[in-house]
Amino acid sequence: MERTPGDERVEPQIRLLVADDHPAILDAVAQFIAEEEDIELVARAADGEQALRLIETRQPDVAVLDIRMPKLGGIEILRKLAEAKNALPVILFTGYPERGLLLECLDVGARGFVLKESPLADLMRAVTIVAHGGTYIDPVLAGVLAGPQVAERLPVLTKREREVLRLLSDGMRNEQVASELLISPLTVRSHVKNAMEKLEADTRTQAVASALRQSLIT
Repeated sequence: MERTPGDERVEPQIRLLVADDHPAILDAVAQFIAEEEDIELVARAADGEQALRLIETRQPDVAVLDIRMPKLGGIEILRKLAEAKNALPVILFTGYPERGLLLECLDVGARGFVLKESPLADLMRAVTIVAHGGTYIDPVLAGVLAGPQVAERLPVLTKREREVLRLLSDGMRNEQVASELLISPLTVRSHVKNAMEKLEADTRTQAVASALRQSLIT
């Protein structure tokens, strides 16, 4: 939605690309976004090759990609973006809640998953969280990602470590997490460091993704 005169918001609109081979889905997303003040649909694509071209020319802030599309699917696009060292945040918008498929997508860099049967408001929330550096996984998919009998193999995170990672997954910075939990930024960094070690993660982003994948946070 275009800004109106007198709009005092300082946050820029999130520039979004959506790719799906079902016209009805593209139309529904476009209509929903038209009512959103903070998200602008700058491109829509009906197949993966078109999506890649538009990512290059339109330079969106976030891309929502169907996992399975003609010519190139969401996973192939993620791999090509990684090869090109393009760090564009990608959300997979999928009707296939298959654990192996979703784990593969996380491994190649997906920052979010939303089921197509979920309300479009959930998709917009995911876009906002991912645009601000967070990670979003549909609550239904979180259970799928955990898989059967996974609890015995999960690392043991403290309650505070889980709280810190959950807030980081929402896109908060260390200072914001500290304010939310009424602790110091130094303590936040300590919890992040401990969680990274337990999850065998090299970065805090990897720690958040690992915790989400194992349903340690939702």
